Amino acid sequence: MNNLRPESMARITTKELADAFIAEQVAEVRRQVGDRRVLLALSGGVDSSVVAALLVKAIGKQLICVHVNHGLMRKGESEAVIDVFGKTLDANLIYIDATDRFLDLLAGVSDPESKRKIIGKEFIEVFADEARKLEGVEFLAQGTIYPDILESVKAAEGKKAVKSHHNVGGLPEDLKFELVEPLRLLFKDEVRVVGEALGLPHAMVYRQPFPGPGLGVRCLGAITRDRLHALREADAILREEFDNCGLAESVWQYFIAIPDIKSVGVKDDSRYEGWPAIIRAVNTRDAMTATIEEIPYAVLHKIVNRITNEVEGINRVLYDLTPKPTGTIEWE
Repeated sequence: MNNLRPESMARITTKELADAFIAEQVAEVRRQVGDRRVLLALSGGVDSSVVAALLVKAIGKQLICVHVNHGLMRKGESEAVIDVFGKTLDANLIYIDATDRFLDLLAGVSDPESKRKIIGKEFIEVFADEARKLEGVEFLAQGTIYPDILESVKAAEGKKAVKSHHNVGGLPEDLKFELVEPLRLLFKDEVRVVGEALGLPHAMVYRQPFPGPGLGVRCLGAITRDRLHALREADAILREEFDNCGLAESVWQYFIAIPDIKSVGVKDDSRYEGWPAIIRAVNTRDAMTATIEEIPYAVLHKIVNRITNEVEGINRVLYDLTPKPTGTIEWE
């Protein structure tokens, strides 16, 4: 299979071009898979969601989607996956709530890289455990897109690359699958056009970048369940208010981070120790550099008021004004 994009391939910028691409890939998937079964790790991210919708259209119930909730998702994200794929699209969806399994392993772990490794390794373990229960699965679908291919080519040529193309990589040797990668020649903006043509919700198709470890690297330091809950609620308020004022479409990435520190505050005329919620909102072209979005003070005041009054455990809201460099986009 040729993984290099032909120079003559038109950029997918319209529904008509997306429809033609979808028809082509549906035919190709049916030719490759036949009457056999395909397994997909459905995270709820843009790429895996678009792959899932395309494969449901191509092979229906032959596709088995596995959504692993590691307890580090944003508010409502797992529910959205279940609603869209389990109900609306009637996909063959397996939902695994592995929250306790992940959070027990992460208890007391404060080093960011250690947290990432634990989350990544355990995700593979959970997915592999589920895969072994299934019979007749010969294919693994992945949301590989063209930038992944380009980075892999660089790595293979011995050049310095951001990452190797692996996606759901590192699966145990006893799980031998042939890959199905219908988006492998598309850039991210093209994937979004295809997703809308497939009828996926706008919010899912234009979901902002979200790290693989999820809220695990925004609940700074050692993760605790109470601080994770506060983070999830505060982040939901930030996203809701950005939607309300029109910033959601113009800001590349925005989120809340909560460090493992407390400060003294006042609530109901009494001393109130709580965590600070840190707002991060950045714009970027390539994620190598980033500028800060200037949020109107009226919007900031509303966000501060809602978070400090609605979220238990938070008594301050801070706004991170640091561009990249010197700050990275994520805190961990």
